Amino acid sequence: MPFYYYFDPTYILVLIGVLLCMAASAKLNATYNKYQRIRSYSGMTGAEAAQRILYQAGIRDVRVEHISGNLTDHYDPRNKVLRLSDTTYGSASVAAVGVAAHECGHAMQHAHGYIPLSLRSALVPVANFGSAIAWPLILFGLLIGSRSSGMLITAGILAFSAAVLFQIVTLPVEFNASGRALRMLEDNGILQSEEIRMTRKVLSAAALTYVAGAASAILQLVRILLLTNRRRD
Repeated sequence: MPFYYYFDPTYILVLIGVLLCMAASAKLNATYNKYQRIRSYSGMTGAEAAQRILYQAGIRDVRVEHISGNLTDHYDPRNKVLRLSDTTYGSASVAAVGVAAHECGHAMQHAHGYIPLSLRSALVPVANFGSAIAWPLILFGLLIGSRSSGMLITAGILAFSAAVLFQIVTLPVEFNASGRALRMLEDNGILQSEEIRMTRKVLSAAALTYVAGAASAILQLVRILLLTNRRRD
C-alpha cells in the first residue's frame, strides 16, 4: 500500500502546535539574550528591584529567594515566595529587572485577590491529572470498541479539556502581571522610559510562549475530537 494510506492528516495540527511553541521559545530566548546584555541605568539587580516593588506595593510577607536555572523564575502563592533564577537574581540587566518585576506582578495579584489567578491555582491539580489521564482513556476507549467505550472517550475529552482551560485562563494572568510590572517599574523610577520599552519587548516575547501553548493545546483538543468522531462514524 502507498505511504499516504497510513498518513493521519490530523498530525498536521500537532505539527502546527509544535512549530508555534518552537517559534515562540526562540523569540523569547533571542529577545531575552539581547536585553540581558544591557545593564539598567539604576544598577539594581533583579532581586533588589523585586524587593523594592514589593515594599512599595505594601507587600511585606513575600520572601525573595534564589533558585537555580535559566528563566525558572516564578511566584509560589502557597508559601508566598518569589523565586528568581540565576540569570535574574543577581543580574542588573534590563531583562532581569523586567522578569523580576513580572513575578512581583503575580505576588500583587495574589495579595489583591485577582480572580483569574485564583482560578488558575485551583485548576492546577485538575489540569495535571487531566493531561496525564486523557490519552490513556481515549485510546483504551477506541481499542475496546464496547458500549462503555463512548463513556471512556468522553471522559478523556473532558479531562483534556480541563488542561486546555488551564492554558486559556493562564493568558489573562500573565498579561495582567506584565502590565502591573511595567507600571511599577515606571512609577518607582527603577527603569527609565527607554528601558521600559526594552522590558516591554522581553515581557511580550514571554507572553507569546503562553499564547503558543494555549494554541497548541486547543489544536490538540481539535485533533482528539476529529479522531474520536471518525472512530464513532
